[in-house]
Amino acid sequence: MVTFLLLHLLFMIHFYPEKGRILASDPRLQGEWHLLHRSIGISAMHMQLMKNNKVVMFDRTDFGPSNLSLPGRRCRYDPSDEVLKKDCTAHSIIYDIGTNTYRALTVQTDTWCSSGAVLQDGTLVQTGGFNDGDHVIRTLAPCSGDICDWVEYPRLLSERRWYASNQILPDGRVIIVGGRAQFNYEFYPRNSSSSSESISLNFLRETRDEYENNLYPFLHLLPDGNLFIFANTRSIIFDYKHNAILREFPAIPGHDPRNYPSSGSSVLLPIYDKNSRVEAEVMICGGASHNAYPLAIQGTFTRAKSTCGRLKVTDEKPAWKMENMPMPRVMGDMLILPDGDVIIINGAGSGTAGWEYARNPVKRPLIYKPNGKTNNRFSVMAAASRPRLYHSTAVLLTDGRILVGGSNPHIYYNFTGVDYPTDISLESFSPPYLSPQHDFLRPRVIGVDEILSYKKEFSLTFTVPEFLKMGTVSVRIIAPSFTTHAFSMNQRMVVLKGGGVSSIGSNVYRVDAFGPSTPEIAPLGYYLLFVVHGGIPSSGMWVKIQ
Repeated sequence: MVTFLLLHLLFMIHFYPEKGRILASDPRLQGEWHLLHRSIGISAMHMQLMKNNKVVMFDRTDFGPSNLSLPGRRCRYDPSDEVLKKDCTAHSIIYDIGTNTYRALTVQTDTWCSSGAVLQDGTLVQTGGFNDGDHVIRTLAPCSGDICDWVEYPRLLSERRWYASNQILPDGRVIIVGGRAQFNYEFYPRNSSSSSESISLNFLRETRDEYENNLYPFLHLLPDGNLFIFANTRSIIFDYKHNAILREFPAIPGHDPRNYPSSGSSVLLPIYDKNSRVEAEVMICGGASHNAYPLAIQGTFTRAKSTCGRLKVTDEKPAWKMENMPMPRVMGDMLILPDGDVIIINGAGSGTAGWEYARNPVKRPLIYKPNGKTNNRFSVMAAASRPRLYHSTAVLLTDGRILVGGSNPHIYYNFTGVDYPTDISLESFSPPYLSPQHDFLRPRVIGVDEILSYKKEFSLTFTVPEFLKMGTVSVRIIAPSFTTHAFSMNQRMVVLKGGGVSSIGSNVYRVDAFGPSTPEIAPLGYYLLFVVHGGIPSSGMWVKIQ
């Protein structure tokens, strides 16, 4: 398989023969796994990276007791809890990337199968859940020290939001779409009392299956400010300002569902903010066949889908272009990497999402190169040691690693006597670009404005041991995702205009770029900024668009 890495290797062999030979023998071209913690006490069902380089994780309050006590010998009393009325254990933590430590957080209401987004001030807004948590909004501010904790606002949602999806909007609001038996959407915060009720979206009703499933619909904010919504097999462009469907696309080929419980995954491929007409392309990979869910209930686990579909939604006549992954996968997480590639990680080879409904864990991540040659875009990575099935998650970290946790395919915590025990460990996966053998190409940002403005030019400086005269340098920003149930909400990459490089010292360079063109291309808020040199990214730097 001729991948970008191999092409890069051939380049290095030609121009840097000694280093090229070193790369040729480097097994880390398939990435590396590292165990960070054997136990963090909870199963990481939901994850969000915050601007203070900490990751918020939580599962649900009605699992039974976790392996982590609440701080200060406190307990949670919940008469509606179906497992424990009194629970003195934690179900949420905050993990510090730099120190590899974590501490317990206190959440009072059930967060099971909920959703989230980050506001422009960096506050995590977390919506819905199950039972006493289904109408709740929770917030967590990214403060320093050990004083931050969840703040909960009961009955703030107009409808029950269980398995809903969120998307941050250009005006700073969050749109909350769907949920089980919810064929509507609402906004947070509300602009006025007149917008206090949910708004019907019949498309969600039309796309449900016989089990009322089209859960966690895929949402992507398009560069024109409208919303792409995908539910099961169908997709639309939706004008949420006027409650109008502007366009419906052809059904994805094969007519197999891709949303929960079939649980494929989706990304909006990197946006290139370089032309007057900005293109947008959505990619959806994996999933399960239409009958996988009822068959799994009966103990038959069908092969997961191995197909990926790409749809350039800005084309005049858009059509799905299908490709095959090297292996089938359901419940895989798709994340955009700093170099513009997409990683597909976690999941199973057969069955579907749900309690005990999957088999054949897929331990090898895939890296997909969107601009590679057709039918030659996938690379198979090194295998993990642990299966990550239902309720596993993954997020991109500041330094370019992927943080992986979770996996609880059981109704409660279950550590013994089952094929796939509840997993409360935490791991990281280092993609091949983090191999030390690439250090001579790796840029290191040494100066950048922390505030970016729309359309305004800015400069940043970086060092690199060996600058490739024939290579290119680009600057891009990534909005970190809220990941749960095989969908990473709100993630987006924007490749910025500019990229002209000048030398200003020994191994020191300046690159000039422009802030995003519009809030529709990149909503206000915090992003990770990366410089990519010769295909190798720097570590991310936090910047704020305002």
